[in-house]
Amino acid sequence: MKKYLRSLLFATPVVAGLAFVSFKQDDRLFEIARNLDIYATLFKELNAYYVDEINPNQLIKTSIDGMLRSLDPYTVYYAEDDIEDYMTMTTGKYNGIGAMVNSADGKHTVMMVYEDTPAQKAGLQLGDEITKINGIDLSTREDFDTGKLLKGQTQTSVTLTIQRYGIPKPIEVTINRDIVKVTNVPYYGMISEDVGYIDLKDFTATASREVKTAFLELKGKGMKHLVLDLRDNPGGLLNMAIEISNIFIPKGEEVVTTKGKVKEWNKAYTAYNPALDIEIPIAVLTNGRSASAAEIVSGVIQDYDRGVLIGQRTYGKGLVQTTRDLSYNTKMKITTAKYYIPSGRCIQAIDYAHRNEDGSVGKLPDSLMTAFKTRNGRVVYDGGGILPDILTEKETYSPLALSLARNRLFFDYAMKYHFEHKTIKPAKEFHLTDAEYSDFAKWLSNKEYDYTTQVERDLNDLEASAKKEKSIDVIQDQLKGLRSKLAHSKDNDLQLSKTEIKMILEEEILKHYYLEKGMREASFNDDPEVKEAIKLFKDNARYHEILKGTKK
Repeated sequence: MKKYLRSLLFATPVVAGLAFVSFKQDDRLFEIARNLDIYATLFKELNAYYVDEINPNQLIKTSIDGMLRSLDPYTVYYAEDDIEDYMTMTTGKYNGIGAMVNSADGKHTVMMVYEDTPAQKAGLQLGDEITKINGIDLSTREDFDTGKLLKGQTQTSVTLTIQRYGIPKPIEVTINRDIVKVTNVPYYGMISEDVGYIDLKDFTATASREVKTAFLELKGKGMKHLVLDLRDNPGGLLNMAIEISNIFIPKGEEVVTTKGKVKEWNKAYTAYNPALDIEIPIAVLTNGRSASAAEIVSGVIQDYDRGVLIGQRTYGKGLVQTTRDLSYNTKMKITTAKYYIPSGRCIQAIDYAHRNEDGSVGKLPDSLMTAFKTRNGRVVYDGGGILPDILTEKETYSPLALSLARNRLFFDYAMKYHFEHKTIKPAKEFHLTDAEYSDFAKWLSNKEYDYTTQVERDLNDLEASAKKEKSIDVIQDQLKGLRSKLAHSKDNDLQLSKTEIKMILEEEILKHYYLEKGMREASFNDDPEVKEAIKLFKDNARYHEILKGTKK
C-alpha cells in the first residue's frame, strides 16, 4: 500500500492510467471471488447429490492438478500426503530402506538396491519379488503405493516376504528403516591416467558439497582434466547450481539473473566464494534430458569459456520455481521467473503462455532466436537450450535391444547369471565370452518378445499410402515378396546386433554384482561423449582453439 501511495505522489501525469489499472485489478479480484463461489457451490451439490460417494481430497486434488496443468508442467500442488516426496526431492533424504521397487503385472520386483542403505545391509537383492509386507499379502491389495509402505520412521522395522530366484521357498527379510540419502554424485573416479570423471545426477541440498569432495579427491589422485557429466540431470535447487558453478569461476562473477512478475524478487546471483580451480580443462557432457540447474551450470561454463561442452542440445528449461506454503501443511511449487545466464540469454525453449488452439505448445522457432556472445566473443543463442561446442549423435538402440529391455529379458537373464556365478571379475575387467553370449541367445529361444525393424515399418507406411491412394492392387504382390525376403529372424538379428546386445547385457549383469557404480565403470569404453572428451584432452591446441572460437 505504501508503494502504491508513493507512486501516486510522484507520478501525477499518469493518475488516469493508474486509476484504470486499479479498476482492472478490482475487476480481476471480483472475477476470482465469483468463480471461487461457483466452485464451492458446485462441489457442495456434487457432494450432496452425486450417485456414488465421492472422496473430497482426491476430487479436489484432481481439479487443482488440472488447473495447474494448463499453465506449465513445473507449477505443482503438494497435498499433505505428498510432502514427504517433496522433501525427498529438495533434500535428497527420506526415511525408508533404500531400494527401488517396480510394480507391474501384479508383481513387485526390486530393481535397484542403493549402497550403504538398510536394504543392502539386510541382504536384499535385485530381482527379489516382494509378496508380503509385514504379513500383508500384496496380491490381495489394489491401488496402493509399495514405496509408501516401505517408507517409515527411522528405527522402525519392516518385514518383507520375498521370492528369490533359484530358491523355492519364500524368504523373510526384516529391515530396520533409517535415513536414506539419495546421492547427487552416484559415481566419480579416474577414467584414465590424468582424467577425472564426476557424474552429477541431481541438485538437492548437498550437491555442491558432494561435487567439491569428489573434485578434491580426484585432484589428489593426479587429475589434470575433468569430465563433468550432466547428462540426464533434471536440475533442482538454484543455489546448488550457483555454488557448483562457483567451484570453477572466480568470486564476484555473475552466475544467473532471475526476472519475473514480482520485481522485488528479481535478483542477480554472483559467485560468493573463491573458486576451487579456474585453470583445469573441463569437458561438460550434456544431452536432451539435461535441464534447469544443469543448464545453468553448463551455460555458465560455456558463457565464460571455462570449458568445452560435448553431447546434444539440452532440454531448454529456463524457468524458476518458488515453493509457497499453503494451509493445512500443503505446498505449491510455482513458476515465478525466468533465468538468464551470464551472456544474457534465456534458454527457455517452450512458450507455455501462448498455446495453440488444441492446447498444445511448441518450441521457439530458430528464426526467433537471438544471438549473444560468450566472454571470448563466440556466438551463442537463446530460446533452445544450450547447444554444445562439440555435437555427438543421440544414443539410439536397435528394435531388438528395445524389445529385450521392454520385456525385462536383460534383467531376468542377469538375475539367472548372478545366481549361477557367485563372483565375477571387477567391473572394468568383466566381459562375457562368446560361449556365454550363445547361452543367452539359447535362453531367449522360448521367451516371448517381438519387434518391428525400420525396414518393416517403412513397408507398413508404403502399404498404408498405397491403400489411401487406391493403388494397393498394383504393388500387392511386390509387397508380399519384400516382406518374405525381409522378415526378421531373431537368431540372425542376435548375431548382427551382438556388439550392442552384449554391451547392454554386461552392464545389466554388473549391476547385480556392483550396483550403479559397477554399471557406470563398465560403460566408459563404449560411451561416445566420454571418448570424445578424452580425445579432446589429448589435443590441447584444439581445446583452446574451441574456447577462442577459432575452431569447431
